[in-house]
Amino acid sequence: MSDSVISNHSAGPEPAGALDGLKVVALGGGHGLSVSLGALRRLTAHVTAVVTVADDGGSSGRIRSQLPVLPPGDLRMALAALAGDVDGAPEWADAFQHRLGGDGDLAGHPVGNLLLTGLMESMGDPVAALAIAARLLGCTGRVLPMSCQPLDLVARVADRFGDERTVRGQHNVAIAPGTLRAVSLLPPDARACPEALDAIAEADVVVLGPGSWYSSVLPHLLLPDLLDALRETPARIVVTLNLVPQSGETDGFSPAKHVRVLRRYAPGLHIDTVLADGGAVADTVGLAEAAAQCGAELVLTSVAAHDDPARHDPLLLADAYRGVFSRPLTPTSVTEPALASEARTPGREPSWP
Repeated sequence: MSDSVISNHSAGPEPAGALDGLKVVALGGGHGLSVSLGALRRLTAHVTAVVTVADDGGSSGRIRSQLPVLPPGDLRMALAALAGDVDGAPEWADAFQHRLGGDGDLAGHPVGNLLLTGLMESMGDPVAALAIAARLLGCTGRVLPMSCQPLDLVARVADRFGDERTVRGQHNVAIAPGTLRAVSLLPPDARACPEALDAIAEADVVVLGPGSWYSSVLPHLLLPDLLDALRETPARIVVTLNLVPQSGETDGFSPAKHVRVLRRYAPGLHIDTVLADGGAVADTVGLAEAAAQCGAELVLTSVAAHDDPARHDPLLLADAYRGVFSRPLTPTSVTEPALASEARTPGREPSWP
């Protein structure tokens, strides 16, 4: 095994309670963020989820088409992932996730989406609304939006002849045929949630991924002030890779290409650790090299569910995080920082293999 590749099982056992006070910020959205939160809450009560707010499909899209509020779906899922297990919290979490039946106007809406929408509309403050919902669910930690204004994802998609077109909206991006070349956000001058920036500045660890790479992970890097906060934080930055490529977004992507694409959108960002499942990596050397270009060590371990190799197991992921967070930081440098010229140019994918 290369010196730049670490087996997570090489770390010694962590004393009980040693991570209790650790402040962890997890960035992402959807199911990927939920599984990461399910793992992190087992290590520390100081978890802050910073959630993407560009969803415009399903129930969230229907709500956004009628009301100027943040899409509640990914926020709801993060709250449910952090819900407590006492004083009725599990029942509230189940109710939050329950989708209404029937075939009327309310059919298919999760109860939590409607409740969050009502709180955000009545209070006029999504951060305060999420805090009330978190208390209702007895959450371990808190949930914050990436931005306090709804955002739209815009993508450049190329057909099989190489001709590109612009696709707007996360749902349309997800179903657009062709090769996804680049993504950006509208409005272009959107600001990050101030409380999210404060959480990143105060964090001991920041976790990016797993999740839909272009629609849940990379959008956090498209807000300039949020990216600046990530560059400036003294926290350990950990990137958790997906187990398989996602259809419609990262078809044919190797784990190494996931890292290179992330680096394209965050030139000069120092990453400390890239965490991957050993069974999902065919080219360990290539992934280690891609990680090293971000200043990161590669940690390989088992984090896939035994019954579904495309899904992370929260218990195994928690064990992997425990080992990573307990390791001393190794000073390394980011190489080739001159990628900034390509990072904000949504025209073509760099010619990386």
